[in-house]
Amino acid sequence: MKVAVIAHSGKSLGGGLDELRRALADEGVADPFWREVRKSRKAPAEIAKALKRGVELVVVWGGDGMVQRCVDALAGCDVALAIIPAGTANLLATDLGVPKSIDAAVRTALHGDRRRLDLGRFRGERFAVMAGVGFDAAMIRDAGGGVKQRFGRAAYIWSGSRHLRAKPFRATIEANGAPWYKGKATLILIGNVGRLIGGVPVFDGASPDDGELDLGVVTADGAVEWARMLARAAFGKAAGSPFVQTTRATTIKVELSRKVLYELDGGDRKRVKSFKAAVEPGAIEVCVPRS
Repeated sequence: MKVAVIAHSGKSLGGGLDELRRALADEGVADPFWREVRKSRKAPAEIAKALKRGVELVVVWGGDGMVQRCVDALAGCDVALAIIPAGTANLLATDLGVPKSIDAAVRTALHGDRRRLDLGRFRGERFAVMAGVGFDAAMIRDAGGGVKQRFGRAAYIWSGSRHLRAKPFRATIEANGAPWYKGKATLILIGNVGRLIGGVPVFDGASPDDGELDLGVVTADGAVEWARMLARAAFGKAAGSPFVQTTRATTIKVELSRKVLYELDGGDRKRVKSFKAAVEPGAIEVCVPRS
């Protein structure tokens, strides 16, 4: 098997990239196509080079942001993707049951099952976990860089506390071409999986291969309402909160009252005032543990 390794050099797990090389060599992969990048946005160019060399498997070292860049580049082709969960949250890897040790993750990559997953498409980019507009995008932006590297997941708690009193915006949302929601919002989530950072469940029954995206609007405004909503979410009852509305859809169209930040799989992007999202069923093949 021709294997490529696309690694975010700023991410760490176990004994690092040296241990990954050893684990691959122990499995007979002694000379993979190997590229390290310092920014996840550099990964697609390296994947393009790997595809030209005819690789059959791309092993991605990094977190959800790195994986997002790679699935966006690999979507629609027959090359499988494997994850070595070296990021902060690793939401997709956790949802799929990918082991957190390098040796076990490598065995999953080379000898595990293959599962074909849906992807979401948002403003021309694909995502595997979740797109967020509003509160979580601002939280992720402020937790980035050195703050996240130093404090890990705690950086999100610190950053999130700073935005609990953010001013709501108004949203008009269509789901599957029909009006679904109109009113104030502090957060819009479009999920391919059901859990947020920290394992907080937000979409009950969400699955990355069900052919649909989960859509949620949060209207919580201020620390008290956010605390009530998050308390319900912690017990898997987010959809029962008076500050949450959810549905499922294959196509989504949103108009906002002002420009608001958005994020894809934990990577912050720019501000948008309108956007469309859609599901791409079975767009990527991912290595998972044997069932």
